[in-house]
Amino acid sequence: MRRKLGELAARQQATQFSRRLAERWVQEQAEAVGFLYVDGHVRANHGQAHTLPEAWVARRRLCQAATTDVWVNQPDSPPLFVVTAPANDDLRAMLQREVLPEIRRWVGERRVTVVFDRGGWSPKLFREIHDQGFDLITYRQGKYADWPRRAFRTVSRMVDGRTVSYELAERSTRLLPGFRMREVSRLSSNGHQTAILTTHDDLAIEVVADRLFGRWRQENFFRYMRQHFALDALLTYAVEPADPERTIPNPARKPVAKALAASRAALQEREQEYGQQARTNAEAKRRTMRGFKIAQAALGPQIAGLEEKGRRLQARLRALPPRVPLKAVRPEAEIVRLEPETKHLSDTLKMICYRAETALLRSLTPYYARSAEEGRALLREMLMTSADLVPEPNDHRLRICLHSLANPRSNEAMAKLCETLNELKIQYPGTDLTLVY
Repeated sequence: MRRKLGELAARQQATQFSRRLAERWVQEQAEAVGFLYVDGHVRANHGQAHTLPEAWVARRRLCQAATTDVWVNQPDSPPLFVVTAPANDDLRAMLQREVLPEIRRWVGERRVTVVFDRGGWSPKLFREIHDQGFDLITYRQGKYADWPRRAFRTVSRMVDGRTVSYELAERSTRLLPGFRMREVSRLSSNGHQTAILTTHDDLAIEVVADRLFGRWRQENFFRYMRQHFALDALLTYAVEPADPERTIPNPARKPVAKALAASRAALQEREQEYGQQARTNAEAKRRTMRGFKIAQAALGPQIAGLEEKGRRLQARLRALPPRVPLKAVRPEAEIVRLEPETKHLSDTLKMICYRAETALLRSLTPYYARSAEEGRALLREMLMTSADLVPEPNDHRLRICLHSLANPRSNEAMAKLCETLNELKIQYPGTDLTLVY
């Protein structure tokens, strides 16, 4: 498998292959791409042979060598496209440089809405997205005052056959001079308020909230793909040269900043001690603090010394550039990244398989009452069950005889699914044999 993937990746066609598939999916389901979910997925790398860029792995709560992939999914979770950040660039940079131009290539001049989390927070970026003909929905970042409870009202709507209810309020918010966005706030049962920003003026308030809170589908997609599609599998150990001119945070600033933080903490501790002794001074009720001379003699010079040390460290920190080229820190021969072609190709194949599984699930739903809870597990059982392939060239068909599943209910669902597949009259590639299940 690794050899075959290596041979295909060597053709350098994974990006074009993925792009053509995305264009086809958008053309076939143009109405389903009015809203697109964009999020990054971090793949940790545990190898020690090369020094790779680091990223924050949220599920492990630590920073380690990793690669960041940015996925674009439809609202009901099927993926459309994935792009690998060259050096763990943040979501804002990937939206500007890769994702939005690619979406524009798919949909033409049609206006679509991109939905993303706080990783893409940037009022300037929001204005650029709006000026480029896109709408957006995202969370508000930073501190903001809670809204009065009287501003909220209860709204309800049907979602996937069930009724959802929210406590919502809205207003117009000025983010930049001449640029305002619609702000929707949700009041939870525990009193917590969640602020949502959007450029959409014509969407119902409950639709805005439901679209953003629907991001959990993409998170579930990542979890499912890790468990059942080996999304994080390392398919190759090959590396390729990375951009040596790429700038990184200046590592020389880290020890200086650490020393400055320690100095400030020590200064604050001495100042608190000085203030506490002043408060408890026996002569505190008098106009002077003559009885405070002992504390002044002991703590005064220490405070003055720490203040002078802080000024020196602050001056050193300001003299150091915030970012430096990577080649100034590491030899160019060691500046590498994981070869992306094999991973991109395998991710594209996994997208095809997941979308096929999703299509089978939709076909299974009318015949299986618990398809929402158990549908994908049943499909995995069907796909992994034994089968007999019986060519019948005289009748121009290839019979696939699936063996029995664990229980009659599953067999009945599989029989109905076979009927649906037979109606498609699909031929086995390269032959005139029609598949009959």
